[in-house]
Amino acid sequence: MLTVNLGPLAAPIGLFLIFVALLVGAVVGRAVGRAQKTGIGYVLTDMLIAAVLVARIAFVATWFDIYRSTPWSMLDIRDGGFTPWAGLVAALLVALWQGWRRAALRKPLTFGLAAAALVWAGMFSAIFMLNNTSLPKARLTTLAGEPVDLAKLAAGKPLVINLWATWCPPCRREMPVLAAAQKRESGVHFVFANQGENAATVRRYLVSAGLEITDVLLDSGARIGPEVGSGGLPTTLFYNADGRLVDTHLGQLTAGSLASKLSRLR
Repeated sequence: MLTVNLGPLAAPIGLFLIFVALLVGAVVGRAVGRAQKTGIGYVLTDMLIAAVLVARIAFVATWFDIYRSTPWSMLDIRDGGFTPWAGLVAALLVALWQGWRRAALRKPLTFGLAAAALVWAGMFSAIFMLNNTSLPKARLTTLAGEPVDLAKLAAGKPLVINLWATWCPPCRREMPVLAAAQKRESGVHFVFANQGENAATVRRYLVSAGLEITDVLLDSGARIGPEVGSGGLPTTLFYNADGRLVDTHLGQLTAGSLASKLSRLR
């Protein structure tokens, strides 16, 4: 399970788990601090804001050479570029500071954060065990209609599978980034699995967009998404050389976010 569908929108499961854990933490903290009429909701909000800001700044600093050419993209957090450990440290520092300032917060904040951590860890572990981490079994074909075996196509290399469609704006925006990576990264195999469209539609788009990419395949039944638990496009799947899923990305990839994902495959 990679996404949670909220009406017509698909949200990354990791983001959903964080918000559920914070909600549980706020409820537990409120219950523990009821006698002192002390809640921790505003502290959790401050922790979340600090975590997002610091995690983003740390990520941009790490990949600054890539972001330098497009400075406005540093502000676009939709690319999922965050450094988790930096955000966690920032959040804990905010919690320690608030607890030091107000003694009444210490007990509800401790219990609330403990509850949030346990809920997050439990849900994450359960979803991780249920996730399908092997290569998709869905039947794919080339634009000429020939069947393709993903395991043979990868040939022992790390594999990146991009699920996309010509009608999807973020898919179109990220395609040049992926195309450039395909030419540059000889040690990684890239597959562009179109979801539910026919060969003629895909060919017309590639010609009109001036994209020179290889291994454009058709998933005519759009089966890979449900198989891996993703309900949104674009979705990009990162498999190691052993064919195990090691990372995912929902939404548009930027050069920085793609570089960070590829570093895990190496």
